[in-house]
Amino acid sequence: MIIGVPKEIKNKENRVGMVVAGVSALTHAGHKVLVQKGAGIGAGISDEDYRKAGALIVETPREIFEKADMIVKVKEPLPEEYSMLREGQILYTYLHLAADERLTKALMERKIIGIAYETIQPDDHTLPLLAPMSAVAGRMATQIGASYLQHDHGGKGMLLGGVTGVDRANVAILGGGVVGVNAAKMAIGLGARVTILDTNLARLDYLSDVFGNEITTLYSNIEQIEKAVVNADLVIGAVLVPGAKAPKLVTRDMISRMQPGGVIIDVAVDQGGSVETCRPTSHEHPTYNVDGIIHYAVPNMPGAVPRTSTYALTNVTMKYALMLANLGWKNAVQKDAALRKGVNVAYGKCVYKQVADDLGLPFEDLLD
Repeated sequence: MIIGVPKEIKNKENRVGMVVAGVSALTHAGHKVLVQKGAGIGAGISDEDYRKAGALIVETPREIFEKADMIVKVKEPLPEEYSMLREGQILYTYLHLAADERLTKALMERKIIGIAYETIQPDDHTLPLLAPMSAVAGRMATQIGASYLQHDHGGKGMLLGGVTGVDRANVAILGGGVVGVNAAKMAIGLGARVTILDTNLARLDYLSDVFGNEITTLYSNIEQIEKAVVNADLVIGAVLVPGAKAPKLVTRDMISRMQPGGVIIDVAVDQGGSVETCRPTSHEHPTYNVDGIIHYAVPNMPGAVPRTSTYALTNVTMKYALMLANLGWKNAVQKDAALRKGVNVAYGKCVYKQVADDLGLPFEDLLD
């Protein structure tokens, strides 16, 4: 199989879909890997590094898309890439289709095989290809929130952990999954007062056991969310429903009652966001202000730390990339049930139910 690794073109996205070890593994298995010139520079990987591992360096993305049987990326294709996709081509990347009807329909029209990192799910209900980026985004959310609380960044002028004799900041984290736990670790480490909300009582029990009195756990309902948000200096949206649009949990009214200079980081923005006033931003223009509250809603947060993010991501994606290359996608998804859940669109059909439901599209079972 010919595998193509194009350069990412999303704003300030410096990650790359494959590292040198991945190229070596695929070429040793008898496959051919095409890497676009400069694709790995942001992650500290040179063209020569790829060349030594057996890759062929090509100049343009069009050459990648024209020749490759499988495209391995980090982020979803942008409109300027749609026309380069070919019928029957495998696209293996983050897709987040439930929040993007235009992209979904474009992939269906091109009749490609869209395999989404974020919906590959083993029987234990974990999301192994989403987890490392969720960990990065969770840790970044606290760092970024602490920075924007500074007065010179428009915030209320608070140090997250305070100092002796001065109160510390209140951090409310909506969701106790991978993003929430990593955000909490950082916030606790910086000395903040941390509250985590979730609807899963077993998860809250676990978090209480792990963090003890360093956090407050609350069952997530409208009343508790309202109380936590209104009293928070920093709100981190860390809600995830696999493959689906994020539920809108934080309302405009709640935001309007926060103290001016507060900060909201919505990590769920790539799935539509969990905050009513949320809209996607970019690393170039990351924030906007609503009712005196700073909103940060960059969909590709880990792109700001591409060296860490690229290696963390490819540690988990390469297993399935090899499986797809060695077996072909049909045999691979028959063999591996977790990978089968990653297929969102195939030959013009939407084959992932949650995406179909959220976008009002006909659903067809992949196995039928």
